[in-house]
Amino acid sequence: MKKLTAADSETKSADLVAENLARLKALFPELLTEGPEGAAVNLDVLKALVGDKTVTDADEKYGLNWHGKRRARQLALTPSTGTLRPCPEDSMEWDTTRNLIIEGDNLEVLKLLQKSYAAQVKLIYIDPPYNTGRDFVYPDDFKDNLRNYLELTGQTDGGRKISSNTEASGRFHTDWLNMLYARLKVAHSLLSPDGVMFASIDDGEIDNLRKICDEVFGEENRLAIVCHKARASVSNDKIISSSHNFIVVYARNERLIFERREQFGLPPELDGFDRQDERGLFKYVPVDGPGGAAKGNPHYTFLGVTGYWRFSKERMERMHAEGRIEKVGQGLQQKYYLDDARQSRKTDTTWWDGKFYTSTASSRLRDLMGEDAFDNPKPVELIGRMLELWARGPSDLILDFFAGSGTTGHAVMAQNAADSGSRRYILVQLPEPLDPDNKEQGVAADFCDKLGKPRNIAELTKERLRRAAKKIKQDNPMFAGDLGFRAFRLATSNFREWEPDRNNLAATLLEHAEHLKADRTEQDIIYELLLKLGLDLCVPIETKAIAGKTVYSIGGGVLVACLADQIIREEVEPLAQGLITWRNSLSPAGDTTCVFRDSAFLDDVAKTNLTQILAQHGLDTVRSL
Repeated sequence: MKKLTAADSETKSADLVAENLARLKALFPELLTEGPEGAAVNLDVLKALVGDKTVTDADEKYGLNWHGKRRARQLALTPSTGTLRPCPEDSMEWDTTRNLIIEGDNLEVLKLLQKSYAAQVKLIYIDPPYNTGRDFVYPDDFKDNLRNYLELTGQTDGGRKISSNTEASGRFHTDWLNMLYARLKVAHSLLSPDGVMFASIDDGEIDNLRKICDEVFGEENRLAIVCHKARASVSNDKIISSSHNFIVVYARNERLIFERREQFGLPPELDGFDRQDERGLFKYVPVDGPGGAAKGNPHYTFLGVTGYWRFSKERMERMHAEGRIEKVGQGLQQKYYLDDARQSRKTDTTWWDGKFYTSTASSRLRDLMGEDAFDNPKPVELIGRMLELWARGPSDLILDFFAGSGTTGHAVMAQNAADSGSRRYILVQLPEPLDPDNKEQGVAADFCDKLGKPRNIAELTKERLRRAAKKIKQDNPMFAGDLGFRAFRLATSNFREWEPDRNNLAATLLEHAEHLKADRTEQDIIYELLLKLGLDLCVPIETKAIAGKTVYSIGGGVLVACLADQIIREEVEPLAQGLITWRNSLSPAGDTTCVFRDSAFLDDVAKTNLTQILAQHGLDTVRSL
C-alpha cells in the first residue's frame, strides 16, 4: 500500500513542465539530457534537429517583451499546492448539478483544474480587468501564489492591502501583462482541440492582448477581432467619445475550426420555406445584384430579362440548367433550399445591437438583483451569441475565469432553456473584499450585509446565479435542465507539508504522524482526491456502510475510499470483502483505485492483510493518505 504525501505527484496539480518534457522525449528522445536539477533540453541537439538559424536567445527578436515575462511564464508552469474545498451550503442542487463556481485566485484554480479538465473546454469567455488605473486585484509578485491569495483575501494574519495600478507607478502595463499572460498560458491547455476563446477588452490594452494571445495561441489561430458597440450615448470626457469594446477570438487549432466551418456561426433563419419541388422545401430569393453598376455587378440579358445580376452569365446558365433559377412574373428568382440554409452560418465582426449595450445589461441586472450591486456587467445576450457561434453541442463545457457578475453562467442557463441544451459552466471569481466606506463599493457591500454573506464579489456572483436560475425557471416552466451549481473555495491542501521544528524534532514527528489536517472533513479529502487523480468534480459519489465503516464509491467504482479513523485487524476481512463485492456490482469501466487513511491502521499487519486481500481480487492500486 503506497502512502501518499504532500510531496507526491498524485497529490499535486498537473506538472506542466514535466508534461512538456515528456512530449519532447516522445518526439525527440535525443533532445533530453541530464542537467544539475534533473532532465534538461540539450540546446546543441535542438540546433542540430531544426538548424542553427531557427534557435535564438538574442535580446532583439520579434515579439512583445516586458519586465517579468520570464517569471510569469515560470509561475504559470509551477504546480499549485492548494485544493478546492466543497461548499454545499452555498450551492444549488448540489446532488444533481454539473455546473461549478469556484472562489479563488484564478491562476491557482486553473492549475488545479488541469488534471480533471485538460482539453475539455469548448469555449472560454473572459472579461479581464481593463487596466483603467483603479485598484488592481491580482498583484502577482512571483512568490507562492496561494499564500499571496490568502493574504489578499484576509485569510491569513496581516491581510494584504490591494495596491493601485496607476500610470505613475511605472509598471502600468507591465503588471497587467504579467497578470494576464500567466493565466492565458494555463487556460490554453484546458481548451479542447476545437475550442475557442473570446476575450473582451477596450482600447487601453487591445494591442497588448492581441500580442500575448498571438504568442500563447499562435497568430495563425486568431479567428477575428470583433467590434462590440457597448454604449449608445456620447461621453463628454474625451475628444472623441468611445462607444465600443473589442472581443478577440482565438482557436486552439484554426485548422480544425476551418474543417468544421459549416458548424461555426449564428444559426440561419429557417422561416419562409413554403414551396416545394423534388429537391425539397425552398423559398424564392432575389437574383438581381443590389447596387447595380456601383457595386460592380454584371449587366446582361438572361431569359429575356435585362438587369444587374449577382452572378456571372456562366454561373447563371449553370444554375438555370440545375433548375435553381426561374423566371417568376417579370423577374428572375433563385430557389433557396431549406437543406442549404441549414448548412449556412452567418456572423461578422461588428456586433451592434441594443441588446449588447452595457446600459441594457445594467438595467436588467438591477431588476434581477433589486439594486445596483454590479458596475458595467456584460449583457447575457452578448455571451449568448458566443454560445450560438461555437457551443451548440450536448454538454459543451464553458469556462469563465473572471466571472465578475456571473453573466456567463446566466447566459449558459438561458441558452440551454432556449434551445433545450445541456451546456455546463465553470466560473472562477476572486472573493475580492468590498469596502462599505468606498463609495464605488458601498451598495455592493450593503447588499452582502442584507444577504448575511461575507462582503466580497464572489458572494454577489453566486446570488446572481441563484436569482437568474429562479427567473429562468419562472419564464420556462417546462424546462427541466440544470439550473444549479456546486460551489468550491480555494484553500491550502488537506495534506500537511513537512515543516520540521529544528528545535523540537520529536514534537514535529508526533504532529506529522497524522499528515491530514485536523480541521478538514472527509468530503474535503474526497474532492482533493478527485482533483489530483483527474476526475470530474461533478462525478457521481455514492456511500455505503461496510463493516461499520463509511465507504465512498466515486465515478461508478473508479475510485473507492474509506477514510475511517480506525481499522483494526478483525475488521480487515469483512471490510475488504464488502468493498470487493460492491466494486464488482458496479462494474467500473477501468481499474479501481482504493484509498484509506494511513493512520487508521494500528499496525502494519492490518494494512498488509487488507492490501493482499484486495490484490487477490484484482484491486492492485491501493493508496493510503
